[in-house]
Amino acid sequence: MSDAVSLDDYQRAATRTVNPALSDKQRLLDAAAGLAEEAGEVLGLVRKHVMQQRALDRATVVEELGDALWCLAIVADTLGVTLSDVARANEAKLRDRHPDGFSAGT
Repeated sequence: MSDAVSLDDYQRAATRTVNPALSDKQRLLDAAAGLAEEAGEVLGLVRKHVMQQRALDRATVVEELGDALWCLAIVADTLGVTLSDVARANEAKLRDRHPDGFSAGT
């Protein structure tokens, strides 16, 4: 049995954990600010690994990435889009930018 989770199933689960007392604007701000915070935590862990030769605790990075994913799911939901919509749009953008894959100088 696969333990893979679809983006949209994850998003539905994540939205069930949002404070229902928040207005849409508050929900959007809270999730967007949280996304920046969680991305900053990932950055801090990687920076310390590279610049200070600290061990990279992958479990902690995965936890922080999960927190960022939750925030992303809530931002998208508040804007009325699914994570699949976001992934499809980004995939199309990447395909347009790099039709043959990445190459230096493009």
